[in-house]
Amino acid sequence: MRDFIRNMQEAGLAEVISRPVSANLEAAELAFHADKMLVFENLEGHKAVMNTVTDRKSLAVALGIPEGELVKRLAACTFSGETVDGGALEFEAADLSRIPILKHFPKDAGRYLTTGIVYSAFGGVENASIHRLLVKDDTHLVGRIVEGRHTYKLLQAALAKGEKLPIAITIGTHPAVTFAACTRVPEGKEMAYAAEICGKELPLYTCPNGVRVPDAEIILYGWMTGELAEEGPFVDISGTYDPIRMQPVIELAGMHLKEDFIYHALVPAGAEHKMLMGAPYEPKIYAAVAGVTSVRDVYLTKGGAGYFHAVVQIQKMTEGDGKNAIMAAFAAHTSLKHVVVVDSDINIYSPEDVEFAIATRVRADEDVMIISGVRGSSLDPCRIGDGLNVKAGVDATIPLGFEDEFIRADWQNNKEE
Repeated sequence: MRDFIRNMQEAGLAEVISRPVSANLEAAELAFHADKMLVFENLEGHKAVMNTVTDRKSLAVALGIPEGELVKRLAACTFSGETVDGGALEFEAADLSRIPILKHFPKDAGRYLTTGIVYSAFGGVENASIHRLLVKDDTHLVGRIVEGRHTYKLLQAALAKGEKLPIAITIGTHPAVTFAACTRVPEGKEMAYAAEICGKELPLYTCPNGVRVPDAEIILYGWMTGELAEEGPFVDISGTYDPIRMQPVIELAGMHLKEDFIYHALVPAGAEHKMLMGAPYEPKIYAAVAGVTSVRDVYLTKGGAGYFHAVVQIQKMTEGDGKNAIMAAFAAHTSLKHVVVVDSDINIYSPEDVEFAIATRVRADEDVMIISGVRGSSLDPCRIGDGLNVKAGVDATIPLGFEDEFIRADWQNNKEE
């Protein structure tokens, strides 16, 4: 984390804020309106960082991959990096009051950990994933644990045997670890994926409850219990308030703080949140679409909260490729709501270019797919219940054999014969 912050500062991609800043709303508002990394020298007496990865340029710096190769390189990963035993760490009693945890928006239920990676282990299975964590008191958190996901399944397995789920939480990890924890990977492969991205062995340290974690500025450990408490309201990826739910309580036993630790916070619905929610799915969609046609690029759009909308660029080989790409994209990212498939001449990073493709290459009766009653995202304000939704895919590709009728005029590719 510290080397990455230094690299961002040297690249002119970070701004240092020296004045005192409050963790109650002020820091979140500053980060939400900033277009670069913010390094706080005095966040309620502590060092902190926000907006670590807000666009593809900063993500490329974080992962050490050229910006233009991000999606393709990540799609080729095999989750086969090596982890090594880093030994044990010394812990002291948990006390969340020593950490400048933010309240982000006025109607939030309280202060939330928003970059906490939750590591869990039970029955020989390990998992790492990010969950929003509401501070209940100095030693208890309430986590939003989405039903059906890996952490939820491990918790249910532990509770079924009359046990609590051992967990640990890291804050301020290497960005590759954070990115890996945001990615749906094969069971237990998050840290192997992080090591593969880093291109070197990743040391894992064992907490007193047996859970293994990588290096971090802050490490907490304890147990996730069967006790439930109110969690929410909380602003999530859509920028709207997610409702109150009854969610599991986490009991914290100990903490490990680096000397002069740097707290990493994330503002909900901000640029960093959208990058970390969406960018990990782009390689998954790329790989899935590659299985049905020739894929060129994938982009989860800013206007779609970096999560709900995708544009997929293909080199169309046969009729039907566009619709096959739509179905592959939905299968790869089940929270995806709308997807547009375009040809290789369309700049998927330009909303105007994508709109042009829709305007000139789409007949709604033939090229729009509507899929009702399917699983979507619980974060979508117009969801049905707590997750069902209606999805739409748009095939905005040129019909094969009619390319000459759709080519845009310019001065480079349309010289007089």
